Amino acid sequence: MARRSDHSREEIRQMALNAAEAIVAAEGYKGLSARKVATAIDYTVGTLYLVFENLDDLVLQVNGRTLDALYEWMRARRAPGADTRASLLALADAYIAYAEAETPRWNMLFEYVTDKGNALPDWYVMKLSKVFGLAEVALKPLADHRSEQEIQQAARVLWASVHGICTLKIRHRMDLAGGQSTGEMAHMLIDNFLHGFEA
Repeated sequence: MARRSDHSREEIRQMALNAAEAIVAAEGYKGLSARKVATAIDYTVGTLYLVFENLDDLVLQVNGRTLDALYEWMRARRAPGADTRASLLALADAYIAYAEAETPRWNMLFEYVTDKGNALPDWYVMKLSKVFGLAEVALKPLADHRSEQEIQQAARVLWASVHGICTLKIRHRMDLAGGQSTGEMAHMLIDNFLHGFEA
């Protein structure tokens, strides 16, 4: 067992987050526990809770890193300079591809329910907003007649719908798609959405 003086608080934090991610990747979020994380880094659960408030805090921190990774993944695969439709199609394809490539981490973003009395911290909301912001930027060229709030709301509605299609894929419920692929459904959704958004 490592002594507390062997690592700084920040080193323990990073070790714990890395260990938690590895556990989630191997066992899913239901396999994650403070005891498993502590064992993986050779520290006690008590030491872990000197760094994190509780398991919810640890999960939020892991999910925050997932949101950062998702943002970078989508940003790298967007279509800079393309028209709105092509940009949104690229973002949707990237989102679905990330969910397929990193399914356990993606699942934990939506499946792990923290203490209902706790609102999401500001830093976490900012990370979510960055992801939505990619769709907002893509929509802006078509939105001269719309306010910033309308653009934000439209981006969130669109992405909630893309997320629903993605969930069908990840949950192996594509038999509900009427023979369409995930990509075909997302593209049809975006085409119809843009038709209404431009009207």
